[in-house]
Amino acid sequence: MCGPTAFVKGVRGAYTRRVLPSPCYIISDAHLGVADRDAERLLLAFLRDIRRDARSLVINGDLFDFWFEWERVIPRAGYRILAALADLADDGVQIVWIAGNHDCWGGEVLQQDVGVDYLLGTWRGEIAGWVTRIDHGDGLRDEEDRKYRALRTVLRNPLAIRAFRWLHPDVGARIALGSSHASRTYRAKDGGSGLLQVALRDLEQEPSLQLLVFGHSHVPVVERAPGGGLYANAGTWLGDSTFLRVTPEAVELRRFRLSSAGPTSDLLRREPARA
Repeated sequence: MCGPTAFVKGVRGAYTRRVLPSPCYIISDAHLGVADRDAERLLLAFLRDIRRDARSLVINGDLFDFWFEWERVIPRAGYRILAALADLADDGVQIVWIAGNHDCWGGEVLQQDVGVDYLLGTWRGEIAGWVTRIDHGDGLRDEEDRKYRALRTVLRNPLAIRAFRWLHPDVGARIALGSSHASRTYRAKDGGSGLLQVALRDLEQEPSLQLLVFGHSHVPVVERAPGGGLYANAGTWLGDSTFLRVTPEAVELRRFRLSSAGPTSDLLRREPARA
């Protein structure tokens, strides 16, 4: 379930161009609110750990399984994660949050109180020198997502948002969480091949694009397209704790974990920068 942030100035633009410094970390699909406490604890440790290294952070959708901002109320889930993000922003880390299909009712709390650059739609710019486009990935497959795109149009209608705000938060959250379980707990039925094909097609059609990043499928990927561009997907924090680390030299797919020695990350895949 998802709707837009039409009532927040500046989040509906089709494209927002930015430059994000290196190292840049990218996460997606944590689904806080239904994720177990271990997953949330691990994410909190991750956000604290990258404070010593990160210059920028991208949240590529569905950090929350449900997010909505009433006039004076926000969902309870994940408040410690929001506080950790605010600390990162206060430390000068640039944070971009691309709305997913579960958390695209964000607004003033995320932008003004937490300090993230929250937007609904595509992000375009440069990350560590890579010419980059980022989309969450929902609704991009031509045939498979046709019905979902029609439903999304309704859910993102400003009248639907206004009507939802009249619901008591407990009632609204119960409805939203009850209607969205299928898309949060499983990897894409096609194993991520649908979004991979979209990515390869888009990279071929836009040869100047060096890095294309999706989320949504819950399938971690770093793959070089035939034309030289790179497709990357951070996978899901829900169960996998995978993320991307982007520098001028490489795009790395890593897994974060806690051991007796402290926080660490395992390198799963590394692609060097295009020559």
